[in-house]
Amino acid sequence: MATGQHPDPDFLPVAEFEVDSVEPARSGFVLRGFGADAAEYRLDMHLDMRVDPKTQTVLGEILSQSEWRIWRRAPRQLRARQPGRSPSPAR
Repeated sequence: MATGQHPDPDFLPVAEFEVDSVEPARSGFVLRGFGADAAEYRLDMHLDMRVDPKTQTVLGEILSQSEWRIWRRAPRQLRARQPGRSPSPAR
């Protein structure tokens, strides 16, 4: 799998996998594959619009040759309170 650029320093990698199979679902697709970590991945992709059978076939072919990298924003660090200061009263 080709390595991609890190999107932003605030984001952490969650999963990276190459699609091995694509199954049409009621309103989208189910993509399955294995990552470099040898784990099996499943991605449920939902489309908000209906697609005709020909378009669904074409999309399935395109998706079957795709690779996915999923990133998430890292949780922000909580600022430490300064010693000796009490928290503000709730209003």
